[in-house]
Amino acid sequence: MASPPPSLADSFRTVAVPTGAGWRRWFAFAGPGFLVAVGYMDPGNWATDIAGGSAFGYALLSVVLLSNLMAIVLQALCVRLGIASGMDLAQACRARYSRGTAIGLWLLAEVAIVACDLAEVLGTAIALQLLFGLPLVWGVAITALDVFVILGLQRFGFRKLELFVVALLVLIAGCFVFEVAQARPAVGAMLAGLLPTADLVTDPARLYLAIGILGATVMPHNLYLHSSIVQTRAFTDQREAVRWATIDSTVALGLAFFINAAILIVAAATFHVGGRHDVAEIGDAYHLLSPMLGVGAASAVFAVALLASGQNSTVTGTLAGQIVMEGFLHLRLPVWARRLVTRLLAIVPAALVVVATGDAGATRLLVLSQVVLSLQLPFAVVPLVRFTGDRALMGAHVSPRWLHGLAWTIAGLIIVLNLSLLWSMV
Repeated sequence: MASPPPSLADSFRTVAVPTGAGWRRWFAFAGPGFLVAVGYMDPGNWATDIAGGSAFGYALLSVVLLSNLMAIVLQALCVRLGIASGMDLAQACRARYSRGTAIGLWLLAEVAIVACDLAEVLGTAIALQLLFGLPLVWGVAITALDVFVILGLQRFGFRKLELFVVALLVLIAGCFVFEVAQARPAVGAMLAGLLPTADLVTDPARLYLAIGILGATVMPHNLYLHSSIVQTRAFTDQREAVRWATIDSTVALGLAFFINAAILIVAAATFHVGGRHDVAEIGDAYHLLSPMLGVGAASAVFAVALLASGQNSTVTGTLAGQIVMEGFLHLRLPVWARRLVTRLLAIVPAALVVVATGDAGATRLLVLSQVVLSLQLPFAVVPLVRFTGDRALMGAHVSPRWLHGLAWTIAGLIIVLNLSLLWSMV
């Protein structure tokens, strides 16, 4: 089967891989995993983690850990698919499914990208409001200008784009090292929270937030994104490329786990322990952090990290949208046009909710967007697992039986959790 033209053609095989061994060769493969990791710590994660930590203490840490482990496996499959088949997930769906099925999967992928972009819009607008007092509806409108940030970064090449994202990730991580140090969480309670309990499924309120955390962590658009951007490396040895790219994504997702867990830990140690089990709004968390921790800078550091998170997610959301459209439809739009279409589809509902319900509705819409992402997830995971287990497509890099079985178990767990949520809602 002939491979279709690559998505992100301007970046395809543009990052040189030096010969020989050593850290420089590893460094050449480092980067795509960190772009993917951005989606695992976007503003949607903040909303679900803050609400979960405030309401249930450390109990939902187990969901954060489980979601991250699932993400590591699924992103490793994306690496295999992109490197071994020469196609990203969107291209593989178009090539292996009927036209009707491919169009349906494309529409669902676009819904997931809009839901993700909605979280980025609201997160950035909330951060601007907290830092500068800007009305939320104006912050929503200003996010349309993010397209110029993307255009400016892409002019300098894909490697520079990766370095920009990594710099913002380091800033976010540093902010939360500070926050956790000030919150002084109970180590024993944290460790206990890493073990799942039955009430995660039996309690509808916990299940709703658990699904939200899952949707905010394992994002559908990341599967399309990762399977494409691993092809930016000019590798010659597929086996080596799979190994190094998998290490890259695993390390990056380890950082994402730290940040997600830190958000929940700060909420649990500050709000839940302090008797404030009702803190579900990002704005409320901002206003309460400094007085409850007794540290004046805590709230400002929190808002700076939120703004960096929203801007980082903007970069990867744009790339994912471009990959999905090119892969499924073979339609290439200018980056500015693709970005504006996606952003306007997110801005309109965000602005309507803010106008209709005020600032209080923004965080509720953030959590809902993450639940929508989770409901879309099986429609990306199931094709990914099928393709990476197909020897005719993958050749020597087909998933071994243990990995294929584990991947199907993860897909089944995601489907069961989503069905449980739908049943509880009914």
